[in-house]
Amino acid sequence: MTDATLATWRSPDLEIKVGVSACLLGEEVRYDGGHKRDAFVVDTLGPHVTWVAVCPEMEIGLGTPREAIRLQGDASAPRLIGTKTGIDLTRRMTGYARSRVRALAGLDLSGYILKRASPSCGMERVKIYSEDGMPGRLGRGLFAGALMDGLPLLPVEEEGRLSDPRLRENFITRVFAYRRLQALRESGGRPRDVVAFHTAHKFLLLAHSPRHYATLGRLVAGQPAGARASWLEAYAEQLMAALRVLATTKKHVNVLQHLMGFFKDRLAPGEKRELLGLIEDYARGLVPLVVPITLVNHYVARFDLAYIHDQVYLRPHPKELMLRNHV
Repeated sequence: MTDATLATWRSPDLEIKVGVSACLLGEEVRYDGGHKRDAFVVDTLGPHVTWVAVCPEMEIGLGTPREAIRLQGDASAPRLIGTKTGIDLTRRMTGYARSRVRALAGLDLSGYILKRASPSCGMERVKIYSEDGMPGRLGRGLFAGALMDGLPLLPVEEEGRLSDPRLRENFITRVFAYRRLQALRESGGRPRDVVAFHTAHKFLLLAHSPRHYATLGRLVAGQPAGARASWLEAYAEQLMAALRVLATTKKHVNVLQHLMGFFKDRLAPGEKRELLGLIEDYARGLVPLVVPITLVNHYVARFDLAYIHDQVYLRPHPKELMLRNHV
């Protein structure tokens, strides 16, 4: 695809806005006046995104340093309580969260990174204390809950889980896919553009969820002439559900073998053995995914295979992030 015909959703200049708990950027907003600067968030991902920093506690006026707060009571509807004074901040936080999420929805975020274990921002397993002070790990922070309920398709992750290479690669893949999806919708999502978008995501989807890929294929084949917005929403729901499914080594191997099928007859015997050997090494855990993919990219360029070159699977996120060096 030439620059002249480059689809909007393929533009390398798309701004990627990502919401983030402000303490992860090194802002001194925690209850003790400190921060929780995260090196991956700031140093690795930071150059590729525009941050939208949020600290719910500061934004409801608690200041810093401040009294620590915790979730307490019924796990299905916990209250946000000051640990020393017992002040109940639930209504203030929930009202703020609803309003803040509405504002964030207008900023076209492509993802959000939350601070783990926080009574406001924790995504899962946040401690909820019983009335007698005994903790459990059953809940979700009040702001995080409002965010995930209000923006259900938005890729959301905790910084603690991003230390897992597979979860990190999955999250970043979803962030960049969501931005491409937003651009497709912003451009009107004409049927032919949707077909091109879906075609380009074929092998990425197969690496995550062949079942969802089949469902999406039926959706694309039955695109209506009218009611585009509601149809695009249905497509978006299935696309993001597919990418939430973790890619596996077995599915990556299947995709790599499928891609190789487009040019294997053009390889010399030694070249074919080399690529098959690298795919097998990847399957056995001896080399990371980037190794066979690099060689596939080499042959795609060498044989000028436009259909494969256009596959998002080969470049789902900036190579500088080196995410596939660890999966």
